[in-house]
Amino acid sequence: MTENLRQIFDADVRDISYLDEGTGPAIVLLPEAGLDFAYFGALASILVEEDFRVVRIATRRSTATTLHELAQDVVDVLDHLQISEAWIGGHGFGGAVARTVAIDHHDHVSGVLLLGVAHDAPSGDDFDAEVRAVFGDSFSPQADVRQMQADALATTDGAAWQPVAHATPVLVVQGAADRVTPVEAGEALRETAPGLVSVKAVDGAGHFFPLTHPGETSWFIEDYLDWD
Repeated sequence: MTENLRQIFDADVRDISYLDEGTGPAIVLLPEAGLDFAYFGALASILVEEDFRVVRIATRRSTATTLHELAQDVVDVLDHLQISEAWIGGHGFGGAVARTVAIDHHDHVSGVLLLGVAHDAPSGDDFDAEVRAVFGDSFSPQADVRQMQADALATTDGAAWQPVAHATPVLVVQGAADRVTPVEAGEALRETAPGLVSVKAVDGAGHFFPLTHPGETSWFIEDYLDWD
């Protein structure tokens, strides 16, 4: 199974799981807060079949104080894999890290793929309800990782990661029925940089559309990147 191919970067300190599949232009997928990247499985498989190289990267297990440190983790894994440039994609909180990578490490970034546009760490009844609807009542995100991510987001100035990175194309794909990162957030981001940001919506999809609607999500990405 593909999941058996996952590896660990910097096992003694940061303990970052990653999974590298396929060949072609590189796409990084960063998961939502507190979650493992396994739920990207179907989406990653489709993209690999379409001749992309997909690198799924989990969040470190050790403490990080800012989004800048989490962004550095992504770049360190890419350097380890000898990937000089990639499309950096993230779901929810993962998108906040992706946007930080684009600003802090612009030379490594072909563009940004945001699967939902987040400004805060996910919390509250809407997020919990979306998690239960998709993963079941007994599932709970990793509390320690989720808290570390929330703290890193809270201690990072929004001005350091929320603006669209200079001359960096951004594709926003969002669930039309997403209650956690609502469609208005994507439209608001496009208004800040209309020449760089494109927005697409998956009809009828909630927050976990990368899992529940991988075909539609992949199609938007493939069409935008226009890779043959």
